[in-house]
Amino acid sequence: MVCYLVLTHFKKTAEFLTDDIEDATVNKIALWLCTFTLSVAVCAVLLLPISILSNEVLLTFPHSYYMQWLNGSLIHGLWNLVFLFSNLSLVFLMPFAYFFTESEGFAGSKKGVMARVYEAVVLLLLLALLVLGIVWVASALLHDNIARKSLYDLWEYYLPYLYSGISLFGVLMLLLCTPFGLSRMFSVTGSLLVKPRLLEDIEDTLSCSMFEENSLRRKLNCGNKSCWSKLNMEALRQEYQTVRTKRVALEMRRKASPWQRNLGYPLVMMALLALTVMCVLMVCFNVLELLLDETALPRGMEDPHLGMASFSMFGSLGAAVQVVLILYLMLSSVVGFYSSSLFSGLLPRAKDTNLTQIIANCVSLLILSSALPVFSRTLGITRFDLLGDFGRYNWLGNFYVVFLYNMMFAGLTSASLIKTVTWAVQRELIRAFGLHRLPLTVSRSTVPFRLLLASGLSKIQ
Repeated sequence: MVCYLVLTHFKKTAEFLTDDIEDATVNKIALWLCTFTLSVAVCAVLLLPISILSNEVLLTFPHSYYMQWLNGSLIHGLWNLVFLFSNLSLVFLMPFAYFFTESEGFAGSKKGVMARVYEAVVLLLLLALLVLGIVWVASALLHDNIARKSLYDLWEYYLPYLYSGISLFGVLMLLLCTPFGLSRMFSVTGSLLVKPRLLEDIEDTLSCSMFEENSLRRKLNCGNKSCWSKLNMEALRQEYQTVRTKRVALEMRRKASPWQRNLGYPLVMMALLALTVMCVLMVCFNVLELLLDETALPRGMEDPHLGMASFSMFGSLGAAVQVVLILYLMLSSVVGFYSSSLFSGLLPRAKDTNLTQIIANCVSLLILSSALPVFSRTLGITRFDLLGDFGRYNWLGNFYVVFLYNMMFAGLTSASLIKTVTWAVQRELIRAFGLHRLPLTVSRSTVPFRLLLASGLSKIQ
């Protein structure tokens, strides 16, 4: 229900209020399929947190009658169902939804919803044959002897090999998006909070913004009746919206209480910094364990044995920290995904997102979320081993792949964090000392330190 409300908030209303009953029916069916896919993605995100918390609950109440339903068989079944539905959505439902919305029926056939269904099913079968053929060729190049047997053993070898490739692609996407998202979390969170006034005269800045907004409004109201007709009106509107947003933010900062302004922002920034540093430290510790102990490699297990021992050396507190870090990494990966220049065009807008874009967003989120358990276990964020088919991926037992993955994540995250913190400090100091008002011909890097210090002291006085 929550996923359906989220999708209806972003979908373009005109596509579902069309006079063509056939198009409206097709769009509704595609929206239901997207709702199912998004709900599976949410379940995949919650797999590890629910498993870790269930183990801690059974450790806390080992003989409670009301906790008898919570056992390893239930958790194992949830993992298998999420694995099944995630692959079903990726391989069948989402491609079918896209072909269904784009199809018009075969030439000469009777128009209607069923004609679109037939065309979408045929296209889906052709796509499945193409993908399976590519996977078989890839497996034949790597393992010639096993490739022949895989034709007769489709379920036990062929499909797990395909799932392993999809999982590896998702884990690589997380490797690229998460470090960038961890650095972007500071700026995204900072834009939602009220920053403290560090050597800044907010009244002066607000007055300048109001004057600039009024000037741009007059230019827009004049239109084609004045000398401003030669200006690019679209660029003028964008500049007006930017100045207006800046003025609203300054008014919020002026109305904010001292506690909210001086305490909330630093605490949130310190919490984000602590979570990011904790992730990097846990990955570095996992690298040392990989070098010393082979059991640190991620692997699958048949029975989780819940309620036997904690999966963290710090007990329930460590388990709670693991849950927070897993959710924080997922949120950072989503922020990094939509902040990258390659996928920024997929960012949904309220009441202005077409159905094709919704399908692309659901597929992207499902790929990221279904790879999250493997991603968290590979980095050593948690010691909860992978259940069911999640532990059957071919590359999980390769020491060099796992070791290189951990090193790349630690290096990329550290580099992004250092760059973000240094640039943020430099930007705030430049803004605090008023150097952002210097003309562009003056290089800020050439401003002597004594001038900067004198400017700051004069503002303090």
